[in-house]
Amino acid sequence: MAIASIRTTYTTKARPAMKAALGVENPMALPRIEKVVINAGIGKILKDTKKVEEILSALEAIAGQKPVMTKAKKAIAGFKIREGLEVGVRVTLHGRRMWDFLDRLVHTALPRIKDFQGIAQSAIDTYGNCHLGFREHIVFPEIVPEKVQYPFGFQVTIVTTARDRQQGEVLFRSLGFPLQKNESDSQQ
Repeated sequence: MAIASIRTTYTTKARPAMKAALGVENPMALPRIEKVVINAGIGKILKDTKKVEEILSALEAIAGQKPVMTKAKKAIAGFKIREGLEVGVRVTLHGRRMWDFLDRLVHTALPRIKDFQGIAQSAIDTYGNCHLGFREHIVFPEIVPEKVQYPFGFQVTIVTTARDRQQGEVLFRSLGFPLQKNESDSQQ
C-alpha cells in the first residue's frame, strides 16, 4: 500500500478535519504550511574548507536546492566571531520542493532515527511553528553513510500560518506528523 503524500493528505483529509476541530468554516482561515527552513551552524569548523564543502553538498542533496551562507549580525568575542563572518548555512523551501522534503522527513527520515518516540509537544512553539533538531544528517535517504566523513547536526523549522500552538498541533496531527501524545490524552 502506497503512502499518501503530505500535500494530498492536506487537501483531502486535513482540511475537513481541521474545520471540525477548530470550528472554522472559511477554508482560507485554516492553518497551512508556508515554508520549511533548514539551518546548520558552521562557526566551529569555519577554517576547515573540506568540512564546510561537505556540509554544503549534503544540505543541497537533502533539500534539492543550493544552500546560502549566513553571516553573523554582530561580533561576539567569546566565540571569536566578527560581524559579517559566515557562520551558518541555510536553505528555504517553498512549493513542490517543500512538500517533497516534508514527505521524506515524515515517512523516511524520522522513522530512521534510533529510539524515536515521536515529535515532542515542546517542538511546536507558541506561534504554531515546528522546530526539529537532528544530531546527524545521515538519517536522510539521499546521504550514503559510508561516504560521510564529517557527520553534522542541523535544524529544520516548519513555518505555518497557525495563530497559536493549538492550531499548529491540529495542523501537524491532521497531516500525519508523529507527535507524542498529550499527558491529558494518556490519562483518559
